[in-house]
Amino acid sequence: MKLRSWSLWILAFVLVTLAAVYQRMTGPTYPIRAAVKIGDTDYRFRLARSSGAAGDEKIPLAVPDTRVRGVMEFRRFKSNDAWSTQELERQGDYLVATIPHQPPAGKVMYRIGLLSDAQPVWLTVEPVVIRFKGDVPATVMIPHVAFMFLAMLFSTRAGLEALLKRPQTLRLTVWTVITLGIGGMILGPVVQKLAFGAYWTGWPFGSDLTDNKTVLAFVFWLLAWWRLRKHPESRAWALIASVVLFLVYMIPHSVLGSEIDYTRLPPQKG
Repeated sequence: MKLRSWSLWILAFVLVTLAAVYQRMTGPTYPIRAAVKIGDTDYRFRLARSSGAAGDEKIPLAVPDTRVRGVMEFRRFKSNDAWSTQELERQGDYLVATIPHQPPAGKVMYRIGLLSDAQPVWLTVEPVVIRFKGDVPATVMIPHVAFMFLAMLFSTRAGLEALLKRPQTLRLTVWTVITLGIGGMILGPVVQKLAFGAYWTGWPFGSDLTDNKTVLAFVFWLLAWWRLRKHPESRAWALIASVVLFLVYMIPHSVLGSEIDYTRLPPQKG
């Protein structure tokens, strides 16, 4: 059965949306859900793993029972620091943990416990790691996200076009190169600079997987565009480039991202 163009666009949109949701929810900056039972009451919380706050990061926990107290243990991630302990502050129906502000790419590992008796009930088995970043204005972040989504949409649509040997593969390839170039190769480094203080932390200067996977996908699409210009029947190049971008897009965002190695700095006192 011959598929209409609009049906292929719908299929591409659904695939890209599902991939975006998966990438977001499996990434190392997505909040962790925690659940504990204190007495006869069940509590559920979301624990932050990313902070763009100008000051300390506040983590409010809804605990209306004033008999319940809270404690937090924390230290800088990748450091020789001793663990610090902090009593959670009661603010009405909330217990509030305060994580000390860090410079961009600085990380803190923490775990929070609730207690009504002597021993705390920890919300997580392992400490949670939160990464701090600089402020990225919406005027930069929104176009970056929009162009990256469009790049994935055009890429997936071009892959379907190539797979079905349809005539618009080259045109869709051009749009993929344009949107990926703007979103990933221009706006991407700008976001990186604002958030973590460097335009590029991938190869050969670092191991940032977001930077590396973006340039890898862009190179494949440049090769596909070059081959299709000379040989329009070489649709396999577009299909390969589409698969490469989709696979690297499925890698959770911020994996192996920028971080400060505090082991090279003097430890902080607990």
